[in-house]
Amino acid sequence: MALKCGIVGLPNVGKSTLFNCLSSARAQSANFPFCTIEPNVGVITVPDERLIKLADIDNPKKVVPTTIEIVDIAGLVKGASKGEGLGNQFLANIRETDAILHVLRCYDNDNVTHVDGSINPVRDKEVIDTELQLKDLETVENRIVKVQRQLKDATNKDAKKIFEVATKTKEALLQGISVRAIDFTESEKEIIDSFFLLTDKPVMYVCNVDEASAKNGNAYVDAVRDAVKNEKAEILVIAASTEADIAEFETYEEKQMFLEDIGLEEPGVNKLINSAYKLLNLETYFTTGPDETRAWTFPKGIKAPKSAGIIHSDFEKGFIRAEVIKFDEYVRLGSESACREAGKIAIEGKEYVLQDGDIMHFRFNV
Repeated sequence: MALKCGIVGLPNVGKSTLFNCLSSARAQSANFPFCTIEPNVGVITVPDERLIKLADIDNPKKVVPTTIEIVDIAGLVKGASKGEGLGNQFLANIRETDAILHVLRCYDNDNVTHVDGSINPVRDKEVIDTELQLKDLETVENRIVKVQRQLKDATNKDAKKIFEVATKTKEALLQGISVRAIDFTESEKEIIDSFFLLTDKPVMYVCNVDEASAKNGNAYVDAVRDAVKNEKAEILVIAASTEADIAEFETYEEKQMFLEDIGLEEPGVNKLINSAYKLLNLETYFTTGPDETRAWTFPKGIKAPKSAGIIHSDFEKGFIRAEVIKFDEYVRLGSESACREAGKIAIEGKEYVLQDGDIMHFRFNV
């Protein structure tokens, strides 16, 4: 699955530094606005110890982890919704992403300038929120105009419902409320999803702090938490400059020693990647054997045929059944053959809902 997260934020908050830590692609990092003109794109690996354990058991020729595409999007300023600065480009790039990683500067440093001259992450958040809300408002108002014409057609039963949802959304946006924070019914959510609104995308607020605040946060982070308490959003505290230092170490042992010295258990980027995976409501299943051990990304709640289609469309079209082994059983027994002998391979049909960590083998006929 081609999944994409966009790193956004005001200029000079640490977006490119964070991107460099996440990806092997290198974005320019400089102390001035708009240092990232074109969106930098990189592919990041999702850390998963289960994949390593399976590879240790089967010793395959190839190990393939699951990945997420990460995009470092040009900094945004006030007026972006009207095309100011790099606004049009920013909005076009963010529309293509599945989720937003919104970086907020939560540290003081007189040597790193801020586009607004002072540190206030809640204000910075509201600047970007406002620009995205204004663009969504434009989209919703255009939809209202269109659906109002359809209301004249008595046979169009959906038009009234769409109009009601669009009007409800417009009223919230005018109050400065992002779409993700609006309380929709299930049927209303289906309608609003079809609008593809920017503030409906899942968001993680990444609080970029100094090294001393990496473990417990600070007053700036507390202010952000309070500001987003009513949103359906994740918050992650990370010291991007420290992560850049960690990334410079070549060996795992060197990185762990550095982490211990500063009181952290794992790199913040690992937490960010896993949190982004969770934010997108994703889980992982595995295929494993002597040739390849591989992790596959799937949306939570998917059924067996659709999950087979992630590997190849023919697997879904000709789906017959799935053989399922639970990860813990595979590790405990040590091989597929041992699982088979112990009766730990379940035969599942088209209605089986995949579980995170399932080891799958699909039977199909095309």
